[in-house]
Amino acid sequence: MRIDLNALPTDVTALHEMIGALVAERETERAEAEAEIDRLRNLVKVLQRSQFGRRSERLDQDQFDLGLEDLDADVARAEAALPAVATEKALRDPATKERLSLPDHLEREDVTLDIEAETCPCCGGAIHQIGETVSEMLDYVPARLRVIRVRRPKYGCRACGKLHQAPAPERPIAKGFATAGLLAHVIVSKYCDHVPLYRQSQIFARQGVTLNRSTLANWVGGAAWWLEPLHARLAEQVFASPKLFADDTTVPVLDPGRGRTRTGRLWVYARDDRPWGGTDPPAAVYYYSPDRKAERPAAHLKGFKGVLQVDGYAGFEQLIARGTIALAACWAHTRRKFYDVHQATGSPIAEEALRHIGALYAIEQSIRGKTPEERQRVRNVRSRRLIDAMRPWLERQLRRVPARSGLAEAIRYALARWEALCRFLDDGRIELDTNTVERAIRPITLGRKNHLFAGSDGGADRWAVIATLITTAKLNDVEPYAYLADVLERLASGHPITRLDDLLPWNWRAAAASA
Repeated sequence: MRIDLNALPTDVTALHEMIGALVAERETERAEAEAEIDRLRNLVKVLQRSQFGRRSERLDQDQFDLGLEDLDADVARAEAALPAVATEKALRDPATKERLSLPDHLEREDVTLDIEAETCPCCGGAIHQIGETVSEMLDYVPARLRVIRVRRPKYGCRACGKLHQAPAPERPIAKGFATAGLLAHVIVSKYCDHVPLYRQSQIFARQGVTLNRSTLANWVGGAAWWLEPLHARLAEQVFASPKLFADDTTVPVLDPGRGRTRTGRLWVYARDDRPWGGTDPPAAVYYYSPDRKAERPAAHLKGFKGVLQVDGYAGFEQLIARGTIALAACWAHTRRKFYDVHQATGSPIAEEALRHIGALYAIEQSIRGKTPEERQRVRNVRSRRLIDAMRPWLERQLRRVPARSGLAEAIRYALARWEALCRFLDDGRIELDTNTVERAIRPITLGRKNHLFAGSDGGADRWAVIATLITTAKLNDVEPYAYLADVLERLASGHPITRLDDLLPWNWRAAAASA
């Protein structure tokens, strides 16, 4: 209803009727808006259920994220269309009152909005400031390219005729014009944000700078060359640890001779002692190999001594023969076998197995962050009882079910790895699963979807080198771009090879904090 304020009725009854009509119209609008918001929120819940429901009904993680973004935007638009409705709901729901807190480290730019009058508009008296209202908004300044011109004046000596000039600075790419900052941007965009080089070339073109894909590829290769010694040093420190996680994932690699791709492997070795209060910083090391032969992890781990927590890959079993490596298995992989059977057949035996494993995880949740000694003590009191009952129960069930059934396969999978599955009972540093290393594989999976494949074995090796530094930086709460830009600048400027430890992500953060 539109109202002409200059033609309001003077009759009180007519005014009451007009106000009543306005309230009714507003209530109708509010009800419709709330219904739309509820509908959209229910869609979000349906989408979330599809992500965590049956495997056959699950959405790909990227599809899930995109759908969720659109629905969240729809909810926000519905609330923005009726701000009064949103405000009233915020008053009813305390959780919605929380506002985004803008970080203190961001640059602040003050904009002052002042009144024009110097005297009181009401009485003409003098006015004076008694305070101010301050609000903040988050702004974005687009990235920009700039040209750094290096001027080196020349000086001549009138007495001897010699010329004097400051030496030219070292460049990260020989005869190239990319600074360390630009190289870091290209690397982080490709390997952290998963933007392929051809798309980056298009983005640069929109800014009026022609950088073709082959030029960017040459820069990535040159930058990776500087980073290889740092990758090797980080690997040395990781493999000196007493406990690691290990896993691998596929990497399509272009095979020009056959006109298609072949399947290589990226091996990941991760360290994360935070669940039991360890002091070693978290890290992840990646290696590429053209195949999945057992000799690959054997070569990577030739100097490792300790506990290696792995999935069900049989190649890791050969490491036991050395006598210096003990394998711990993954309860998450074991659980997945029973889960698949239960989802497919509704087997009560599989359901009971899932309950047993769930009880173990509930115990682990209660001791996360405790010392190894405390974790082991609790496991001896609570978890060992469950484990001791589970094995004979599984053996009994195996005799009851068809030998070729999926349930029998799941039971045999668990019993074949029983010693490794139970190793966590005697060592408080061991986790129940390999989720730590699987989280380190997730960025590779995203990159694989966006890059599609590595162009060569050398490209896959570079992927491993750069992924090692980026993932380890993120694990240590180090911003990858700032880290790589500074490290590339230092290495190109002659940083001593004997002081590579200063450039490892966890040491670099400490140095940056003290600077």
